[in-house]
Amino acid sequence: MNFANASRLILLAAIWGASFLFLRIAVPSLGPIWLISSRIGLAALFLALVAVMIKQSFAIQHWREYLFIGLFNTALPFLAYGFAAKTLNASMMSILNATAPIWGAIIMAVLMQKMPAFKVCIGLLLGMAGVAVLVGFDRIISQPGAALGIIACLTATLCYGLASAYTKLKASHVAPFQMAHGSMWGASLLMLPLFTNSQPISSPTPWVWVAIFGLAVLCTGIAYLLYFRLVREIGAASTLTVTFLIPVFGVLWGAVFLGEHIGSNTVVGALIILLGTALVTGFNPFSRKT
Repeated sequence: MNFANASRLILLAAIWGASFLFLRIAVPSLGPIWLISSRIGLAALFLALVAVMIKQSFAIQHWREYLFIGLFNTALPFLAYGFAAKTLNASMMSILNATAPIWGAIIMAVLMQKMPAFKVCIGLLLGMAGVAVLVGFDRIISQPGAALGIIACLTATLCYGLASAYTKLKASHVAPFQMAHGSMWGASLLMLPLFTNSQPISSPTPWVWVAIFGLAVLCTGIAYLLYFRLVREIGAASTLTVTFLIPVFGVLWGAVFLGEHIGSNTVVGALIILLGTALVTGFNPFSRKT
């Protein structure tokens, strides 16, 4: 991996790590439904503008794939994180996000009716142990609604695992940018009934507007473009290493901008989860393959 792609990978992790910060800023003012609907709709418009600029057509024939991925890779997980942000801090949400590949491995094993390799099984057990350490020894667990927030985060990563399995088995023929663009419109369509029956809790402040556009344009639109460029340049396996970097930035942004406490359980739980994820995905930091 050359310096330019390494820089893009770190930038992508920093951007996606910031999404949890933006959620914490905007959810108290807007509520999950209005915020996530706005995020998805603005991201769809941004990607439509990019499609016009790069002269990329909209392949309507893949509408089934757009709706499925739009539901499980965007609408449901984004909503789940929106509800989780009402009680959980950015650090915990970003660390729990790293369990997505673990769910993906479980789902693929069930669908393929094949027992995972021993190393993968150890990784799955470590992932579950890491979650237990992270949430079981955190003082936030005693707050009202925290348990539901944790369940919401794990539901979001379960959705990501389902979307990943579906893409591998049923939608690998769809070009990456078309999938990103089309699924965003699919998610917008699915969110429309909820959006039309919701309204912001209060009038957005300037910082809340920054969070809205940060989530939509930066963390969704631009991040998708960065992600698919990296997939093209260095391959999907190497791009997956962003999973290990997102919690670093999620914890950092939460501590710097929101003053969130970083306890020993946060560090230990994160390390165990990331070790489990590494075993599940086969990630080796000392490998020279890119």
